[in-house]
Amino acid sequence: MIRLTLRSLRAEALRMLLSALAVVLGVAFVAGTMIFVDGMRTGAYERAGTFDRHTDLGVYSAGREVLPPTLVDRVRAVDGVAAAGGELTNTAGIVGADGRPVLGFTMLVAIPTEDALRSYDVVAGRLPDRAGEVVLDAPTAAEQGFGLGTAVRIGATGGAARPYTLVGTVDAAGTSRDVGGPFVGLVGPDALALTGERGYGRIMVAARPGADVAALTEKVRAVAGAEATVKSRQQILDEAVEDAVRNVDQFRMLLLIFVGVAIVVAGFVIANTFAIVLAQRTRRTALLRLIGATRGQVFRSTVLESAVLGLVASALGVLFGVALAAGLRLLLSRLDVPVTGGLTVTGSTVLTGLLLGTGLTVCAALLPAWRGTRIAPVAALTDAAVQPSRGAGRVRLSIGAVVLAIGVAALAGAASAGQLLLVAVGGVLTFFGIVLFGPVLVPALARVFGWPVRRVLGATGELAVANTVRNPRRVAATATALVIGIGLVSAFMVGARSTKDGIERSVDAQIGTDFVVSGIGQDLPAALVGELASRPELGVVHEQRSTVVDDVEIRAAHPALVGRTLSGVLAGDADRVGPGQVLVHRELARARGWKVGSPVTVRGRSFRVAAVVTDDTPGGEVPAGHVIDLSDQDFAALFPAQRGYLAEIDPATGVSPERARDAIAAVLGRYPTVNLMDQGAYKKMLTGTVDMLLAFVTALLGLAVVIALVGVANTLSLSVVERTRENAVLRAVGLTRGRMRAVLAVEAVLMALVGAVLGIGLGTGVSASTMSLLDRLGGDFHVVLPLGQLGLILGVAVLAALLASVLPARRALSRPVVEALADQ
Repeated sequence: MIRLTLRSLRAEALRMLLSALAVVLGVAFVAGTMIFVDGMRTGAYERAGTFDRHTDLGVYSAGREVLPPTLVDRVRAVDGVAAAGGELTNTAGIVGADGRPVLGFTMLVAIPTEDALRSYDVVAGRLPDRAGEVVLDAPTAAEQGFGLGTAVRIGATGGAARPYTLVGTVDAAGTSRDVGGPFVGLVGPDALALTGERGYGRIMVAARPGADVAALTEKVRAVAGAEATVKSRQQILDEAVEDAVRNVDQFRMLLLIFVGVAIVVAGFVIANTFAIVLAQRTRRTALLRLIGATRGQVFRSTVLESAVLGLVASALGVLFGVALAAGLRLLLSRLDVPVTGGLTVTGSTVLTGLLLGTGLTVCAALLPAWRGTRIAPVAALTDAAVQPSRGAGRVRLSIGAVVLAIGVAALAGAASAGQLLLVAVGGVLTFFGIVLFGPVLVPALARVFGWPVRRVLGATGELAVANTVRNPRRVAATATALVIGIGLVSAFMVGARSTKDGIERSVDAQIGTDFVVSGIGQDLPAALVGELASRPELGVVHEQRSTVVDDVEIRAAHPALVGRTLSGVLAGDADRVGPGQVLVHRELARARGWKVGSPVTVRGRSFRVAAVVTDDTPGGEVPAGHVIDLSDQDFAALFPAQRGYLAEIDPATGVSPERARDAIAAVLGRYPTVNLMDQGAYKKMLTGTVDMLLAFVTALLGLAVVIALVGVANTLSLSVVERTRENAVLRAVGLTRGRMRAVLAVEAVLMALVGAVLGIGLGTGVSASTMSLLDRLGGDFHVVLPLGQLGLILGVAVLAALLASVLPARRALSRPVVEALADQ
């Protein structure tokens, strides 16, 4: 039986090729993910301690407060300390050679001046030794054309950009300091002055040669005090590795979700393939049974065949996984996501890929193999047994209908129940309902979609639709594989478009000016708004600032803009907000018993209630509606150190937008940590992350869709083999070659179209339920269908189905009619 099985597998190698392709793609996704993540993990271990190669001890603040510079001097004076230096990490901005800010999130670091603590890899020049000197990462210096000795202007939250002399370049790629943008290194005092910080994040300590590190630790701990924590070198390295590996593991979990989707789709395709192939072998199986083969031998033969197929396909999948990992690495680099390490192929990765692919193939073949042994030998020799078209049982269909109804009800009721978990449960139940009820649902939809085809193509269309729905379980399994991938893709597409629309509506409601100035990863510099307000070309200049005092949010408001977020004025006049006059929101007014004219005390200063208002802006750290709006002047007087990350600007009366933009740009030239945008650009900036995430998810889920389309081609190819004599009869009675191709093309399109429509329906339902829930929880989200993108999904599915029908059609027409009629 073993030799017979291997000969059978060789003889039908082409027939099993597409099934093997599904396994290859599924294993490639698994292996590629493991290879890519193993490379990242290796890089994380290698670079985790890059900046602590010479650090013996580290002093860290136990709370939020920074470590004062004077503590550095005290630690340095401890007996046994060779060197001590403060380290600060913050964000900054660089003015490029063209006078414009260098794009990208810029990291600023205070570099110790002591040689015993310096662990940077210098590419050219040296590290800064004194005030006024700076180092940059080598790529930024090269891109901007900055040479050693060049004056480079650096700015941060503390104020306008200042010139520093470039004394060297360093390699920070792949380290914790690599955040996808430029790197700036200054001496400690310069970093403190530029950022406005009052102290360091940690103090690095190098011990003298031969010093007792344990005793030195206790001495440093005594000097640092109870509010500081002293860590050993091993603790520092362990925590650095833990942080780096944690990020890698989180990324791996994200990828494994998509791996699981691809594996499930591949399982559907493989199971359907074996069901078709074994159904076509019923006569051969019957002959084996007649000459003495037992059911167990036939079953084991099929399992062996699936194991050999799975092993060969898995080996190819591992090889293809290397290329997939390289492609994923290239994709992330194009998205400006820092990636550490190379491609690491380990023995465990190869073994996992082989076992998973082989196991998946064997498991998918078990049920079809068992069913194939249940047919009696004599019954299997009849023509009726050659093309089984048994539908699903009543129990399965009944359960499927119930599960489908429960899933749809869960999606519809998730918003009312206020449970996000109900959305996930509803989506999963709906999918399983489609799987179980598919033998009824899918053929019904195929007939509906086939109605125009029957009207246009006549008998050819009738034949194509009849062939499509001939075996309900087969077409349902083929279409269901598409539902998974396309359902998830469409869910992300609808969710992303709805989220973007919600963000844009929020900007329209909250931003009432022509221009927006925002901080790049940080708050606006303290002096910036004052300089903008002093320009005669600008009228409204409002910095959005807020703080929380005693569970009440205190917000800065501008009289010309305050009405943009208000949904109603219950009492008083909102336009009267100004010096000494405040707006109180309804919920807070009710809780405190305040009315128009009531006195309100904020930070020891008395105000009067100008109006009681309502506001639909979602709440944050305080109970909903516990908000007081102060004028900009009053807010600045009470909270002078409080900064915001965004300022709204309108041109002065009679000033054109172009002149106003030029005036703003003239001021911002000295502040590289801020960005000027109009409303459209600001919306695009806020929604850019959504677009990037959607592109990333679509690329990963695309493989699952490809595997499902392979299933369409596989089903069609095997159906052509099954209908060899039938197709020959049709050709003999006058069916032309063109019409035969049309029949197969329509079959493929109907299978793909039904799967795509069900997938889009499922994905849209999940996104609609999620948006309704978010809207009920306090957001401003509504379902917005990206009709163009959803139409593109349908178009791609139809086009791929047409391409999938080419080879089956060629095979159907390749054999002469007389030879095909003699096929047994």
